[in-house]
Amino acid sequence: MLPVVPLRRRRRRGRRRPAVAAALSLSLALAACGTADQAYLDGGPRPETEFTPRIGLLLPDTHTARWETFDRPLFEAKVLQLCPGCGVEYANAQGGVATQKAQVESMITKGVDVLVLDPVDARALSSSVRKADRAGVPVVSYDRLAEGPVSGYVSFDGRQIGRLQGKALLTAMGPAADGGQIVMVNGDPADPNAAALERGALDVLRGKVRIGKSYDTERWRPEIAHTDMTGAVAALGAGNIDGVYAANDGLAGGVIASMKANFIRPLPPVTGQDADLSAIRRILLGEQYMTVYKPFGPQAEAAAAMAVALGRGDPLDAVAPHVAGDGTGRRVPAVLLTPVPVTAATIKDTVVRDGMYTVARICTPEYASACAEAGLTV
Repeated sequence: MLPVVPLRRRRRRGRRRPAVAAALSLSLALAACGTADQAYLDGGPRPETEFTPRIGLLLPDTHTARWETFDRPLFEAKVLQLCPGCGVEYANAQGGVATQKAQVESMITKGVDVLVLDPVDARALSSSVRKADRAGVPVVSYDRLAEGPVSGYVSFDGRQIGRLQGKALLTAMGPAADGGQIVMVNGDPADPNAAALERGALDVLRGKVRIGKSYDTERWRPEIAHTDMTGAVAALGAGNIDGVYAANDGLAGGVIASMKANFIRPLPPVTGQDADLSAIRRILLGEQYMTVYKPFGPQAEAAAAMAVALGRGDPLDAVAPHVAGDGTGRRVPAVLLTPVPVTAATIKDTVVRDGMYTVARICTPEYASACAEAGLTV
């Protein structure tokens, strides 16, 4: 594991608390070690700290529902719990590379002590990561691994997600999984996660189905997925599509809207990812076969723990039990979490059980009969 580079910016001096990283890791259940700081993490008296860093949180867009609905509030709440008095500066790039570069520059100018960055474009943001590094501001790469000298990484195993999606698609296709034809609607080619997802899906699908059309979707835009799927239907024929691999729920929504507009009945199975509320409801209606639930709480909490530790100048050893390659041979301290597939039969035991959504929120009157059929309501 790479050592954490000491921060070059001037800090307020005081008594250090070397056990902070271990204490933070306990809150994430990532390591087990007895420490008096556990009482603090469980809501007891807080130990003295010498510094309350300012943390910058930079998320990529607003058309993916999870960022504003889950990641941001969960991250901010965990920072507040771990570090009362720590400030969080927030910005959303709205899908713009230039916007996000300017936001990184602004955060550095404002004097943040650490950045948590989900890059719109991992390669394009590498210059911004290097700029932060030169300014002595460590960067935690969130969900997508940015290129450049990042200090930590929090995400899910993208290739494993792709395998889960591929396996589910084959199951849903039934007999058509033996030589049937699918369309692949992949994510943004500028996002390394999209490549990992596609590789994982192809690990499972290659040699079993024919890929009639395959598309990359710039900036993960659902409207682009809609247009591409319309082109696939025109090229392949409405009756010749046995399944659709959609890399996330936003793309799945665009794909499904296109097929409905083209009067395809019944709809072939469609995959997804992120467990968006709209996707959960589509699954209940039988329009989308599955999604992948990535528990956002542990992810946001891990990023918060990393940010607080780095902001205080503490190592990430106990907070980040894994390492990830950054494509240059460097090994980055990482937290890699486990994704969970969700179908209509498992909604109750996944996103409802974990408190992501209540039954009441999912099962509005429009979905009452579907909810009853799935066993969500009596």
